[in-house]
Amino acid sequence: MDSARTHTSPSADAGTPATHRRALATEAVHAGRDDLVGRGLHAPPIDLSTTYPSYDSRGEAARIDAFAATGAEPEGPPVYGRLGNPTVARFETALARLEGTGAAVAFASGMAALSAVLLVRGSMGLRHVVAVRPLYGCSDHLLTAGLLGSEVTWTDPAGVADALRPDTGLVLVESPANPTLAETDLRAVAHACGTVPLLVDNTFATPVLQRPAEHGARLVLHSATKYLGGHGDVLAGVVACDEEFAGRLRQVRFATGGVLHPLAGYLLLRGLSTLPVRVRAASAGAAELAARLADDPRVGRVHYPRIGGAMVSFEVHGDPHDVVRRVRLITPAVSLGSVDTLIQHPASISHRIVDADDRRGAGVGDRLLRLSVGLEDVDDLWADLDGALGKRGNVAAPGRETLSRTE
Repeated sequence: MDSARTHTSPSADAGTPATHRRALATEAVHAGRDDLVGRGLHAPPIDLSTTYPSYDSRGEAARIDAFAATGAEPEGPPVYGRLGNPTVARFETALARLEGTGAAVAFASGMAALSAVLLVRGSMGLRHVVAVRPLYGCSDHLLTAGLLGSEVTWTDPAGVADALRPDTGLVLVESPANPTLAETDLRAVAHACGTVPLLVDNTFATPVLQRPAEHGARLVLHSATKYLGGHGDVLAGVVACDEEFAGRLRQVRFATGGVLHPLAGYLLLRGLSTLPVRVRAASAGAAELAARLADDPRVGRVHYPRIGGAMVSFEVHGDPHDVVRRVRLITPAVSLGSVDTLIQHPASISHRIVDADDRRGAGVGDRLLRLSVGLEDVDDLWADLDGALGKRGNVAAPGRETLSRTE
């Protein structure tokens, strides 16, 4: 999708038309950095200040009043780290451009970002959520446990319209879903939502493979810890949305303190610059591994999304815990989206917190393994998987299914 065009962007080159639409790969490198040349800089600066001096107390008061009224970013110099940070703002600007939304608001983690969305809608008396399983396990738990006062109705995509109530504040889907990689017709779900905001968790796909706002989603959620950062060294979350909703999210962030550290903002901005290249390369490796797994008699079923991506999940005939124990090149760990390949057993870790019957009903079986494919050579990865799957022998595989591409 490198040829995809993003929103109209300013250009430092006076010879470039202001209406020129940059390709996604170009925006990934330049968004959030448009002012650097004019400032005599090449790399974005890191602003670590928690507070900022000002002799204009009246002006400060007016700016804080304006923020309290709308949540709009204060004009002029920064005020306080919880109100906003220039380095984090660069990342937010860049991510909004990549997702094709008017704004983005970053948080300390993906769960902090989702919590902020629920708090915004709950503050308006709209505490009911319609959600489609499977979701990331902690997202599922947050909704099911009602920790923020929300009430959830679980349904499949076709049942969204019938599940809506007068107090429904949000419809939530993840596509491709964690960990089954099931895909949802986002445009159809957005239509079914009517005036209720649709939130799409786009962590697995990233804006390289899909931009949910183009299909009618009002909110796009990322665990930025994953592909946006891309190197396993930053914890963050972000919501891409319109400016009106962003204002409310900033107010919640200010009140609850779920702010993103400036160094994390810097690492995320740096991560975005290589996002298209990383996702494309890792996706090629994942597709090849999915094909090899689908032809292996030790594997019962392989899940790989139609839109592609670097995630593969597969069900083994043997003990999945043995596979995790035997890998040597692949890292047995939670999380995903890093430059190195990770494997984990969802029923034991990422989705352990979900009720067992609900988990299995959503397709997260006890023999399912989730693989986040990195940038290693695919033959080296396959050699490690081949050894971890154990001896081929005469593996009985009744009912074995080939590569599953679930829509």
